[in-house]
Amino acid sequence: MSDHKAILASVHLFVKDMSASVTFYRHVGLSIPDNAVWSVQGKGHHAEIPMPNGLVLELDSVELTKGYDEQWQDPVGPSRNLIMFSLPSRPAVDTLHDELTAMGYGSHLVPMDAFWGARYAVVYDPDGNLVGFMSPRSSDRQRQPPPL
Repeated sequence: MSDHKAILASVHLFVKDMSASVTFYRHVGLSIPDNAVWSVQGKGHHAEIPMPNGLVLELDSVELTKGYDEQWQDPVGPSRNLIMFSLPSRPAVDTLHDELTAMGYGSHLVPMDAFWGARYAVVYDPDGNLVGFMSPRSSDRQRQPPPL
């Protein structure tokens, strides 16, 4: 086995409508300048969104992806993966969830006090990806996990 140390550098989301996705992630609170979106003939195909922790969120259009990945297949069924954003407080989770759902984005999991001590909620982005929001953990709010 190789002794190389893999470092997670980016997360890629494949999107059908770049403009709708950029709008959603701006509502989440990400800073996405217009010049961060690479466009061809007025249609966005790629965006790189650097995060403060060094990770990069990348959005790629399905058309671009099909152009270099001849084995690309559109996803079938609901997403099984989730991208998580940290929020500064418990009320911030509720506020962002409520703002996004009021804008028409679907809720997957309404804000709840999670057993690990954080406030936690999940919404759907325009492509059906699960997007979670979590407050800092509070040890005084931790409890036993559900029975498995």
